[in-house]
Amino acid sequence: LTAGDRVAIMLRNSPQWVMFEQAALSLGLVVVPLYTNDRAENVAYVLQDAGVKILLVEGQEALDMFEPIAPQLQGLIRLVTVQACEENIIYPRKICLQEWEQEEENSGSGNLQLVDPLPGDLATIVYTSGTTGRPKGVMLSHHNILSNAYSALPNFPIYREDLMLSFLPLSHMLERTLGYYIPVMCGATVAYARSVQELAEDLLSQRPTILISVPRIYERVYNKILTGLEEKPPFAQKLFHATVEAGWRRFQGGSGGLAWPLLKRLVANKVMAKLGGRLRLAICGGAPLSPKVAKTFLGLGLNLVQGYGLTETSPMVSGNPVNDNDPASVGTPFEGVEVRIGENDELLVRGEAVMLGYWHNPEATHDMIDDDGWLHTGDKARIENNHIYITGRLKEIIVLSNGEKVPPADMEMAIALDPLIEQVLVVGEGRPYLTALVVLNEPCWQAEAERLGLNPADPESLQSKAAREMVCEHIVQRLHDFPGYAVIRDVSLQIEPWSIENETMTPTLKLRRAAILASTTERIEQLYSGH
Repeated sequence: LTAGDRVAIMLRNSPQWVMFEQAALSLGLVVVPLYTNDRAENVAYVLQDAGVKILLVEGQEALDMFEPIAPQLQGLIRLVTVQACEENIIYPRKICLQEWEQEEENSGSGNLQLVDPLPGDLATIVYTSGTTGRPKGVMLSHHNILSNAYSALPNFPIYREDLMLSFLPLSHMLERTLGYYIPVMCGATVAYARSVQELAEDLLSQRPTILISVPRIYERVYNKILTGLEEKPPFAQKLFHATVEAGWRRFQGGSGGLAWPLLKRLVANKVMAKLGGRLRLAICGGAPLSPKVAKTFLGLGLNLVQGYGLTETSPMVSGNPVNDNDPASVGTPFEGVEVRIGENDELLVRGEAVMLGYWHNPEATHDMIDDDGWLHTGDKARIENNHIYITGRLKEIIVLSNGEKVPPADMEMAIALDPLIEQVLVVGEGRPYLTALVVLNEPCWQAEAERLGLNPADPESLQSKAAREMVCEHIVQRLHDFPGYAVIRDVSLQIEPWSIENETMTPTLKLRRAAILASTTERIEQLYSGH
């Protein structure tokens, strides 16, 4: 291996992930992170496109996943497993980490020459898990990453006394910078969650002071709170809502009233105890956070702040400081980051953290970064009082047959806050009205189906008029504050969730809109039959 060669990591969050990357960077190697839950075909594409020479994986499960793509792994010098695995002739270059260390020691080649990379040298190629098309390799230099990490500290201060719980994949630049590089710089402690499924237990056992997450996780906690409230007596429900309102007034600059200290002790502290009881800062990024979710957590006394960024900006552009937190915004630009509004209200970004370009893709690079160095984010925004407000995506606009333009993202965010609804996709491009594809929460659906006299185990029940009308009523309640265009006329229901495994979600938990629409064409046609 020589400086500039690419090596890949496909591990869950762990000390081994960090140690492997630090070792690779100290040798001048370029790190390519991979998602452990990505499809084998995507992994093969990335390994070949980046020309990866060494791949580090967990163990037998990864090897089994790779069997269909084994011929495409022949370019690897080594396929290294952390755990010992059974012998397999499919991977002649496979070696267990312990055996590799022993082999290097016996050969006398263990004294590797450390490299002092230049700031502009390539440090990593991060493949974006785009919702359409092949992933593109974002090239980030050492200077890109470090300048971004330093510029984030005034908005997101982290101290030696802090404990962070890492559960977003380290393949995601948000977690990598905020949950790995910055804690190392500041001397903070990082604990690694066992899995998202065991996150609730890990929060209680580790009691973090800082949490970094995407909206999906905060929304799940919010929905659990709402579901739990429904089982409480009316007085307890009123007490909870009174607590949130008092805490919200306090957040907005008021006192919260004389009752706030008592409400905090009786209600807010008990809810926060389920998150470990020590959280002083919760950072949300990766996608917009619902205002209702933000208000609830802020009203409970949690410093929940939103940030904004892209992989192409290393990744952070802005963030809300705790002392200047507007939950409707994604915060103020970080030091050294320039922002402005371009044509069609597009947010443009320029600065030291902007990527070097896309790996082996100068055309895509030129499309993304103009001749003046401005990176075109594809997000519509406005800037007021130095705060950035994201108002939509340029390409995610539904145009109805009457020419009316509808931004679906805010509607979907509001609808998905209903405990009955697990996921939703608004449909209507070129159609006379809006409809929606809806994934139901199974326990909630069972209760509603029984109330309607339907058999929840019968798939036909999902297509019944009674079930569809019931879900539409829930949606009406969620959209009552929206403009007149936000009317969902009909729905198509399912229980099976959209997921990474069935290729309808990206590894960063964003819906692959095109893939979902392509796989549900018949159901969509039925929603518009007769019109």
